[in-house]
Amino acid sequence: METDDAAPASRPLRKLGFLTIGLFDEADPRRGHESTLEIIELGERLGFDSAWLRHRHLQYGISSPVAVLAAASQRTRRIELGTAVIPLGWENPLRLAEDLATVDLLSGGRLNPGVSVGPPMHYDTVKAALYPDTADAEDFGFERVRRLLGFVRGEAATDFSGTEGFEVFSERVQPHSPGLGGRMWYGGGSLRSARWAGENGMNFLTSSVVKAEGQQTATAAGSAAGAVDFAGIQLSHIREFRAHHPDGERARVSQGLVVIPTDSATAEQRAKYEAYAAKRLPRTTEPQGPGRLLFAPDLVGTSAEIAGRLHAHAAFREIDEVAFALPFTFDHEDYVQILTDIATKLGPELGWRPAA
Repeated sequence: METDDAAPASRPLRKLGFLTIGLFDEADPRRGHESTLEIIELGERLGFDSAWLRHRHLQYGISSPVAVLAAASQRTRRIELGTAVIPLGWENPLRLAEDLATVDLLSGGRLNPGVSVGPPMHYDTVKAALYPDTADAEDFGFERVRRLLGFVRGEAATDFSGTEGFEVFSERVQPHSPGLGGRMWYGGGSLRSARWAGENGMNFLTSSVVKAEGQQTATAAGSAAGAVDFAGIQLSHIREFRAHHPDGERARVSQGLVVIPTDSATAEQRAKYEAYAAKRLPRTTEPQGPGRLLFAPDLVGTSAEIAGRLHAHAAFREIDEVAFALPFTFDHEDYVQILTDIATKLGPELGWRPAA
């Protein structure tokens, strides 16, 4: 993380959002889903600009965020609703385009779908159930996103249209939501994905995980020798994205670090939060696994302390939108405290003002 006193000041934060995984107990899954909806409603009352859902398959987290956001769209009126991210390896792009357009219309144009590519996690164990006849032929690359974008943006899905008997058929996905194509996001952690998202006119989600690659692994100023600079890598992705996007510097980027303010936390909560961050800290010291994934440290402390660390973060200084990630395993009351502190303490420290 850069600490150069001569570095340019951060942009005032224009949009403040949060991201949650929506965990639930297998014995009572409805309660967990209801908790997520209540958290989204709270976010709207606090003035957050957006609420985002993670996506989990064959786990105890939300497996159908589009369905949950359909419910959220009927319990809120203003807050934007996003996915961060839907892994397209599990999806049929045409069917997903229908669902996204439907929820976008129900929400009044508030949906922000974020997607990513790659094979489903543990693909060898699930491919027989997911793609029993086509497992070895499936394409999990960028073409899957391009197909989804085309359908969302109104490209033809068939060469058949017109009236047949009493039924009327369309050549493009219905319903069609005209503004949705401009609110499609790509969740990426590499230069290649950043470039592709820019070239294809998407918005860009960058999170607390990046790929340490090539010359980006140069030592950061003030870091220990040989250290890998997360902020510098993330900054290179943002610049690569904007360099290839038609909107250039105006292209939308949202950053999603894990942020845990403790201003109104109890002593017990502070201890829990600090233990959580300490347990995850070792994975931030060097790239992990064959993919050389580098994780950002969780930011725990008072809002003033966290704001200081963000203002010193090279990538944060070049964005004006965030979707701060809530930790995976906390309790509902913990999320209430964290979101309240983000909206009333941290956001204002970063130049943000709550939506009316």
